[in-house]
Amino acid sequence: MTSTLIESEDRREYRATRRRGLVVDLSMTLATILAALVIGFLVMLATGKDPVAAYEALLTGPLERSFRVGRWLEDATTLTLLGLSVAIPFRARQISLGAESQLYAGALAAATVAIFLPLPPVAAVIVPLVAAAAAGAGMGFVPGSMKARLGANEIVATLMLNAIVVRVYDYLVNGPLKESGSSAVHSERIQPDSALTPLTEWLGVPLGRANVGFLVMLLTAVALWLLITRTPLGYRIRMTGSNPHFAEYGGIRVPRAIEWSFVIGGAVAGLAGAHLVQGVYGRLEPGLAGSLAFEGIVVALLARNNPLVVVVAGLFYSYLRAGGDIMEQQTDVGTEIVVVIQAVIVLLVTAQALPDLLKRRLARRQADTSRGQAGAARGKAGTR
Repeated sequence: MTSTLIESEDRREYRATRRRGLVVDLSMTLATILAALVIGFLVMLATGKDPVAAYEALLTGPLERSFRVGRWLEDATTLTLLGLSVAIPFRARQISLGAESQLYAGALAAATVAIFLPLPPVAAVIVPLVAAAAAGAGMGFVPGSMKARLGANEIVATLMLNAIVVRVYDYLVNGPLKESGSSAVHSERIQPDSALTPLTEWLGVPLGRANVGFLVMLLTAVALWLLITRTPLGYRIRMTGSNPHFAEYGGIRVPRAIEWSFVIGGAVAGLAGAHLVQGVYGRLEPGLAGSLAFEGIVVALLARNNPLVVVVAGLFYSYLRAGGDIMEQQTDVGTEIVVVIQAVIVLLVTAQALPDLLKRRLARRQADTSRGQAGAARGKAGTR
């Protein structure tokens, strides 16, 4: 009976600690966003621009028309998936910069299936997504295995793999996969049944190329959060990131946990590539992702690698990108101010001292409260 009560109390305390961690991560993300916006406002004020008009266009422009909302959701889907893809290796304290290669590998796999493999309607959508996730996972396994088994530097391994995969992608799009008879450089279009359903068909509002990939992204974020917080594999990844020596002493196979973090992250980045092929472009295009792969790293850092908070950070960051274009069109302020805000975000999120200090204080306060409650309970027991 006593042991059951103790286990129940420990479980409640663990859940409360996890909730506090989520609140701290979300609060720090919102505080970082606010600070970056304030600094951007001051920069515009110092340069003689009208910050009020510029911020009005930046912060309200993407919501003024439905097609702008669609452009925002379309960009947020890809960017958030990329943020999730690097957040998982980061939880294992692995600096993975390989989202670019994983995205392009996923795009190639999804396009190959969606163009050349005839499938029934539902399978025509699902099979390319699975192929993209598998290709991305394979691209994640290579540097993950090199780091875990051979001690290779994961930064160098992922960057070099990026260069290889992107060059192979360019060769295929300009050569074997190029649409025959076309002067433009792109592949053939995917089968209509393989396209992700536009949100316009569901909501009846013209949202451009925004599609059900947005819902896939939300489900992926929830699944990754459950994986990290509720499963033995997630526990092993978290412990490896917290203290690999302690994890190994506790019986965790650290190399296997590192490999799995890269594989899972690669699979999610592969889904981002499939979203671009099946939902946005409908085929392979040169420079498919632009700089999104590296901006996904900023999103993950802004969210403190918490999968649920990555959604918030990805939505904000893509909103900032969409608003920057509108601000440049409607005011005399260029998109350089958006770059300033992004740079400030990077500087703030890399300063880990403040959130770490806040978490330590919360943990200390909770420990003091628990000791006080335990002392009070012992005192009551002694008086009986």
